Amino acid sequence: MAEAKTVPVHRHTPWYYLGGMTLFFFIVQVGTGILLMLYYRPSAEEAYESVQFILTQVTFGWLIRSIHAWAANLMIAAALAHLFSVFFLKAYRPPRELTWMSGFALLILAMGFGFSGYLLPWNKLAYFATRVGTDIAGSVPLIGGFMLRFLRGGDYVTGSTLSRFYGWHVAILPAVTTFLLLLHLVMVQRHGMSVPPSVERQPGPRRTMRFMPDFLLRDLLGWTLALGVLAALAALYPWELGEKADPLSTPEGIKPE
Repeated sequence: MAEAKTVPVHRHTPWYYLGGMTLFFFIVQVGTGILLMLYYRPSAEEAYESVQFILTQVTFGWLIRSIHAWAANLMIAAALAHLFSVFFLKAYRPPRELTWMSGFALLILAMGFGFSGYLLPWNKLAYFATRVGTDIAGSVPLIGGFMLRFLRGGDYVTGSTLSRFYGWHVAILPAVTTFLLLLHLVMVQRHGMSVPPSVERQPGPRRTMRFMPDFLLRDLLGWTLALGVLAALAALYPWELGEKADPLSTPEGIKPE
């Protein structure tokens, strides 16, 4: 039962909040992504114009799109910080191997979300960044050619690539991520929070706090602060759309961010 669950209290306890922070940004991504789907049209002829319509005509559309873009970057940052904290605190030790592997798979999926979503605005930067990214996959020995055509839906980045990336972004990746996320959360609930070896070696009883309401309220406070930072970034530094992609015209100095 959640009421009976406890969380260890020591000098490394703040690292425990990174997992919940990553989950918060994922929830934001799902909510804002559903709102953007109401207006987005996944075709090479209409994708750019539909995003432009969201930014200029839809009430608060520019804010929703900026929150979606900023939350994607912050989710990756939080997931990486969570991964490194788990690694350096040795929280992957038995019996938490499955928790570690599912968490690492979730990080790969998060990067897949970023890569597939990058092309959807169909602007110049997104188009040529996708071309560079898929070229890298195409350089893999033996299976490179298959991977390039699998990613692009052909030999070149076209409208077929856009519709393929959209399908991954809103259907395939969310379904797989939801399954792994539930597995990850179940494993965390089953095995509890790991204690670093340095804390395990300390003599005497260990301090703990109740998961509900003590740890949960602290987690929610972190979510509230993250929401404030996210809203400030989206409002002060709105995500630019740029120019529409033109496969026949390569801009000078174009490179992926």
